[in-house]
Amino acid sequence: MDPDQSDELVVALRHAAQRLDVHHSIYDLEVTLAQIVASAVDTVPGVDAGSISLCRGGLVETRHPTSREIEKLDRAQSDLDEGPCMTALNDPAGDGVVLARDLAGDDALRWPRFAPRAVESGYRSLMSTQLSADEHLRAALNLYSAAPNAFDEQARRVAGLFGVQAALMLYGSHHASHLSRALETRLVIEQAKGYLARHHRVSPEEAFRILRAYARGSQRRLTAVADDVVRRGLDLDCARGERDVGSGAG
Repeated sequence: MDPDQSDELVVALRHAAQRLDVHHSIYDLEVTLAQIVASAVDTVPGVDAGSISLCRGGLVETRHPTSREIEKLDRAQSDLDEGPCMTALNDPAGDGVVLARDLAGDDALRWPRFAPRAVESGYRSLMSTQLSADEHLRAALNLYSAAPNAFDEQARRVAGLFGVQAALMLYGSHHASHLSRALETRLVIEQAKGYLARHHRVSPEEAFRILRAYARGSQRRLTAVADDVVRRGLDLDCARGERDVGSGAG
């Protein structure tokens, strides 16, 4: 890489980092995904459109496609279990990038069912970059171009390094959202305990036993009952709760 290309790469990655606003989106996975797509389309040379594919429990879903046509092409890859996106999710190259230089040329042999659909929709090049491959969440960034051979080595390097940045952000957002939900669950249970303790004039420990016994007796989740107590003022039967606790102890 010559010095000018190196400088361009640094500028591109700095721009991408500025677009990926961690402080505002780290707790919102969907905001994070939208920012990744917008930043990649704006940063990686040659890109006309983009999307992200998420795979959870074997189901592949498209997030934040830049057009309806891109959403259809992503869905086609999932339905056919074929295409650069599926390869990036399941078996990418060492740098995480899967490149289709010309889907009307040699790459049509690699993905024979998907390639004609992409060409018919007006896209000849497609570059997919793996963002995450942990056991809970797999993701790939899909970048489309109408032109054949749109992505050179510089674009591939930018996409690969951008993918590393985006993957770290996606990992943080995914785990932060779980932490946020856990904290919210804990908060609503504590609020329900406080309400019951005041209403029944009992200790917080006894209030929790009442809450738990009611949830078990009604076969509902503890958090759902707690939410009803906090939001709707659900009046739990203290005597019933005590009986359930007693029978459970036996």
